[in-house]
Amino acid sequence: MAGLLNPQVPILRLDHARDLPLPRYMTAGAVGMDLLAAMDAPVILAPMARALIRTGIAVAVPDGFEGQVRPRSGLALRYGVTVLNAPGTIDADYRGEIGVILINLGSDPFELQRGERIAQLVVAPVVRIDWHEVATLPDSDRAGGGFGHTGR
Repeated sequence: MAGLLNPQVPILRLDHARDLPLPRYMTAGAVGMDLLAAMDAPVILAPMARALIRTGIAVAVPDGFEGQVRPRSGLALRYGVTVLNAPGTIDADYRGEIGVILINLGSDPFELQRGERIAQLVVAPVVRIDWHEVATLPDSDRAGGGFGHTGR
C-alpha cells in the first residue's frame, strides 16, 4: 500500500551493479536500508583519507520526501569509518547515482570490498517553509543561550 507511511520509490540499478542486491531493510524494525559499495576493485582508505564510493543505484525520491545517507554504526565503532557529510541528502529532484563519501577516522587502513554495506539510506518526509521576516522574535525560556549553556 503506497502512501505517507509506505511510499513507492522508483529505483534504477545501474549496469555496474547488476550483480548486487537492491538496498533492503535488514530487520523488521530497521529504519534504514543498507547501501552497498559498487566499485570495480577494492578501495583502501588510509587513516584520515576519504573517498567517494559508488552504490550503483539511482532513485526518484517522491516530492515531499528526502533521502538521508547515514553512517553504519558497526563501521564507525569497529574501524572508525563513517560518512563524511552525514547525513548526506538526496533531494527529490536528483536522479544521478547515489555516492557515499566515506572517511577513515581510525588509526589503521581500511579495505573496502565490492558489495560491502557502507551506509544506510533513510527516506523521510520533509517540510518546506516560507520565511516571515520580523523585527523581533518571540521570547522563550532559552532565549539566545546555546553551545553548552545548560551545563556539560
